Amino acid sequence: MKRHVLIYGLIGGILIAVLKWTEYRFLVIEHSIEIYGGLIAATFAVLGIWLGLKLTGTRQRIIVKEVLAPVTSPFVADETRVSQLGITPRELEILGLIATGLSNREIAGRLFVSENTVKTHSSRLLDKLGAKRRTQAVQIGKTARLIP
Repeated sequence: MKRHVLIYGLIGGILIAVLKWTEYRFLVIEHSIEIYGGLIAATFAVLGIWLGLKLTGTRQRIIVKEVLAPVTSPFVADETRVSQLGITPRELEILGLIATGLSNREIAGRLFVSENTVKTHSSRLLDKLGAKRRTQAVQIGKTARLIP
């Protein structure tokens, strides 16, 4: 009896496998274009995701940490150097504003003087410092401890 049940089950299993195989075969034959299109679309989707991740890469994080520098004392201009060069207080003030990066027009607006007055003070300051340019005057002023 067990033998008959086993043979009957084996034949049934083989029959089901043959039916599924023929169903699969007809499915592939009837819908082959759709299946190939789907496989190509899936391949390009995976390739696009991989390429997008590869090209963008990981972003670098930049951490900015501010460290306060101890201030020993406020800046005081070297008065002996100022008197040696013959620089007036207004010229020293203009040198400080030049060092902050202001133009002649901006300095004139801040000091409530005309632009020509600023130009006059600037040219006298350049002569006294022996500088050819404003940037050179600022550099000389910092090394001579005239400005911070």
